[in-house]
Amino acid sequence: MRIGWAFTGAGHLLKESVDEFVKLAKDNSVTVFMSNASIEVLKMYGLYETVVKYTGGRYKELATDENQKFSFPITGRLSLGKYDVLVVSPATANTVAKIVYGISDTIVTNAVAQAGKGKVPTIIVPVDITPGDIDTVLPSKLELSKCKKCDPCTAALACPHDAFIPYKEISLLNCVGCGQCKVACQYDAISEGKVIQMHMRDIDIKNTKKLKDIDEIDVVKHPSEIIPFIENNIQK
Repeated sequence: MRIGWAFTGAGHLLKESVDEFVKLAKDNSVTVFMSNASIEVLKMYGLYETVVKYTGGRYKELATDENQKFSFPITGRLSLGKYDVLVVSPATANTVAKIVYGISDTIVTNAVAQAGKGKVPTIIVPVDITPGDIDTVLPSKLELSKCKKCDPCTAALACPHDAFIPYKEISLLNCVGCGQCKVACQYDAISEGKVIQMHMRDIDIKNTKKLKDIDEIDVVKHPSEIIPFIENNIQK
């Protein structure tokens, strides 16, 4: 199958989305669409290189806001119906709101708009879908309560990307989630995969519901539902 997969800047359900992407990318031709925010977040969670590994070759490309500039020419393939399906997972509340109101100013929202024009089925996994609180996983974090303010700071010395600010924080815009700081700190002051609760806003839940009324768009609750949905509903 010819598949487009779009990542947005959501951390919630990101690892699960990458896992499903890899399964599809092994046996199908895939074009990856990445917003600028998704590139930053994929790197924070140490998942960027995994996604890049499964791109390359005909219909296996990495298209970004940066390399597609303002007109996003690659999304024209979607308007011409050259893909069997477009997947957006995970989809931030910001991306969902833009799709609902017809705004297409990123490569991801433009891809969705062009897919609709080309009658390409689009599967979206919104992160804001269930009212109330959800558990989500954080990227690497310096736990100040455990930091002993060692001089020199072994965690900072071990960081190959100058992302570690001793005794203060980890600069997530520089972090690639390699985990070397965690290994180097003898006091276990760096956490990875810490789970926190996040409250879903009513406006974001309402926008998610509106997605279901848009032609060619189907909403599923979890990345694990993507492949079964494709197998049962998308013609090859």
